[in-house]
Amino acid sequence: MRLKFAFIAAALLLPAVSFAQDAAGTFGAGALEERSSRSNYAELIIDTTSTVKTYKDINDYSMLGINYGYTMSSMMFNPTEKQGWHVSPGYVSLMYTKYLKMFGYMPYFGYQIGVAYGHEGFKFNRNKKTGSITLIDGAEEMDMEVVELPFMAQIHADATHFKVMANAGIYGGYRLSIHRIGDQVPAKYVDNWMPSDKRYEFGLQGGVSFGLIFSPVEFHFGAVVRYSWSSIYAPDSSPSRYNQYFYRFAYPFDINIVGGIHFQLTKRTGKTTKDLKRQAREIVESGWDVTKNE
Repeated sequence: MRLKFAFIAAALLLPAVSFAQDAAGTFGAGALEERSSRSNYAELIIDTTSTVKTYKDINDYSMLGINYGYTMSSMMFNPTEKQGWHVSPGYVSLMYTKYLKMFGYMPYFGYQIGVAYGHEGFKFNRNKKTGSITLIDGAEEMDMEVVELPFMAQIHADATHFKVMANAGIYGGYRLSIHRIGDQVPAKYVDNWMPSDKRYEFGLQGGVSFGLIFSPVEFHFGAVVRYSWSSIYAPDSSPSRYNQYFYRFAYPFDINIVGGIHFQLTKRTGKTTKDLKRQAREIVESGWDVTKNE
């Protein structure tokens, strides 16, 4: 009788021992993959198995690019003057772009910093009725070469081979040269600065653009608007006929139409909006426990 009970107990214990051995193999130290210190992980635990999946950073990549285009310049005068657009070719900028994730997840933000060379100026229109034209220091048209250091925040939305971008920020600059056009410009100041001219400047800059992506190269096309907070001349240096009634100033306002080529410095591992939605759906359906390892 005792032998019969012993045989039954052994038969019942055998599956339990086998299950324990299997569990030890599944959760043992060698069963899980070694976690990299550079990546984020998501753990999926279903029943008695454990799987580790690796996901790369979302749009955390950087670029270096060069842009070329032309500039349409005008001035915000006080008193207001009738003018057209002074068009200058030869706008060039070298820009570094870094994309970041807000709150560690939202891949729509970044910043740009760089150096740019371009032009500022004005061009007055002749009055068709009277034939008269406004002159500033004897000039009916003026062109200035400028160098600038822009810093802008960026919002972007990416697809696999396409993106749209919007930038906004500030810049500081220095006016390198000046050229005045007009029959009444004093010969001494055609290509020279007057004592009243201001050469340092700063202001706001921003724009919109779109990009075609063929990793590791991107082609960007867009417009950059620049509004200077630094008048081209000191207000109190103007003739008294202005200062009697007006606080005289002239702030440059420019539109740069540009195209550029940008090289990805790090691998573009970002996910599109479609990828992010699919990942979120998988988390809900599969019950992922999303964790981070530094």
